[in-house]
Amino acid sequence: MFKHTLMFLGYELGKSARNPVWPLFGILQPVLYLLLFAPLLANTTVGESRAHTLLQFTPGVMVMVALFGSLFVGFGMIAEIRSGVLERLAASAASRPAIVLGRVLRDVLILVVQALLVVLVAMAMGMRPSPGGLVLMLLLMAVTGVFASGVSYGLALAVRQETAMSQILQFFSLPLILLTGILLPMSLAPHWMQVVAKANPLFYAVQAGRALFSGNLSDSSVPVAFGLIAVLAVLTMSWSVRSIGKIAG
Repeated sequence: MFKHTLMFLGYELGKSARNPVWPLFGILQPVLYLLLFAPLLANTTVGESRAHTLLQFTPGVMVMVALFGSLFVGFGMIAEIRSGVLERLAASAASRPAIVLGRVLRDVLILVVQALLVVLVAMAMGMRPSPGGLVLMLLLMAVTGVFASGVSYGLALAVRQETAMSQILQFFSLPLILLTGILLPMSLAPHWMQVVAKANPLFYAVQAGRALFSGNLSDSSVPVAFGLIAVLAVLTMSWSVRSIGKIAG
């Protein structure tokens, strides 16, 4: 399986290198959020410097990159289902988990590169994150990317239609982002919304990222976020792998 995973990883990286436009577009939105929204947020936060605001805002942008950079990767798989390519791969001697794992590793590598670019832009604006916290945040972001990719591929294999998948993702993605407290603190939200936010796994990822960037590596939100997102990543990846098996069947 390991050999086949590396083989599919190389193949997927080659496809991305031949068409680098979408990864580049994927980084534009979070960079624009940093350049345009963070200064506005800093001006509305009384007594806080721009550097402190960026320490709170940038981890949320990184989680946004992990979510939106991975939730839509399944559209490419739908095209392969329609052309019969995926069915032939699933029926071949190739390891079925490797078919998904190779793609997910490609997605994670692209996410890490995008996240580093976001961090560089934020540092140019004055942010100074904890070095150890930055490393752990990149790891948390990678796990979040695995979770989101697993959702995308599993959903693609389930619905097999771009229109249906697009409607489902658009319906859920906006509430997920709004209930993380990325754009505005959840302390400003009504009580019922704060309660609902605690059912959102990405809320804990954002809270952990802020603690890590501030140097609070022992904050209780860190193990909670890693544990919760890791469990969800395993579940969604298992769903995708099982769905590949049904394609072959």
